[in-house]
Amino acid sequence: MLEGITTGYEDRFDFPARDGPPGKSYLLASVPRAGSTFVSHLFWSTGCFGAPLEYLNFEPSGPYGDASGRPDQQMHLWNNALVKRTSPNGVFGLKTFPGQLHHLQQANPALVDEAIRFLVGPGSGRKVVQLRRRDKTAHAISYARAMLSGIWRKEQEGEGRDEPEYSEIALQRAAKMIEQQEDGWEAMYRDIGIVPLVLWFEDVLAEPAAAIAQVGNYLGVSIDPAAAIDVPRIERQDQQGAKAWAQRHAES
Repeated sequence: MLEGITTGYEDRFDFPARDGPPGKSYLLASVPRAGSTFVSHLFWSTGCFGAPLEYLNFEPSGPYGDASGRPDQQMHLWNNALVKRTSPNGVFGLKTFPGQLHHLQQANPALVDEAIRFLVGPGSGRKVVQLRRRDKTAHAISYARAMLSGIWRKEQEGEGRDEPEYSEIALQRAAKMIEQQEDGWEAMYRDIGIVPLVLWFEDVLAEPAAAIAQVGNYLGVSIDPAAAIDVPRIERQDQQGAKAWAQRHAES
C-alpha cells in the first residue's frame, strides 16, 4: 500500500461478501500511465461493473506488496477479491498490465493460470476491455517522468521530490516499454481468439457516460443509477512538468 494514501484496496470499500462465484467477469487490460486508475474507479463508481483494481499486483511497491514472495497469501487475496469485490449484480473486473502478469508468472504461475482461465478461458465470458491512449508522446512522457521521479499519483506531489530533468533517452525507453506491453496484449488476443473492446482514454475523459454505456452494452450489463457508489477520487496530476517535457521533445 502507499503510505497515507487512500487507494481503494482498503476493506471499507468492499462490496457485501458474495456467497457464490461472480456471474460475469471481465479483464480491464491496459499499460502503465494510460489513465487506467481513473477509468477503473469510474467503472467501480457505477456499482455495476465490480471494482476492477489490480488484484494480481504483488510487486513490492504494489497494493499487495506485503504478499510479495508468498504464493499462499497471494491466492488468499485473489479469492478474497472474488468474494468481496464483485458488485451486487454479480460482476467482477480485474485491471492488470502485462508487466504485472509477467512478474507474477515467475513467482506464482498457478495463480496466473487460474486467473486467466477464469477471466478469458473456455467457459468464461471472454470479455476484455482494453484501455489505450491516442497521444503516444504524452503517454511516453507521463511514463518516463513517473519512473524517474517515483511520483505516480497526485497525492505524492509536494513531497519534496525534484522535478525530473528532461531525458530523451528516458522518453524513448518509456515509449518502447509501452509498445512492448501493448504488443503483449495483442499476442494474447491472437492466442485465445478474442477481439477486445478498445476504449481510448481521451474519449473516456471527454464523455465518461458514453464510455460507461458502451462497456455496459459490451458486457451485457444494465446500468442502474441507484447502484452508484462513492469511491476514492482520482485527481489529475499537475501538468506543468509534462508540458515542459513536451516542449523540449518538440524542439529536439
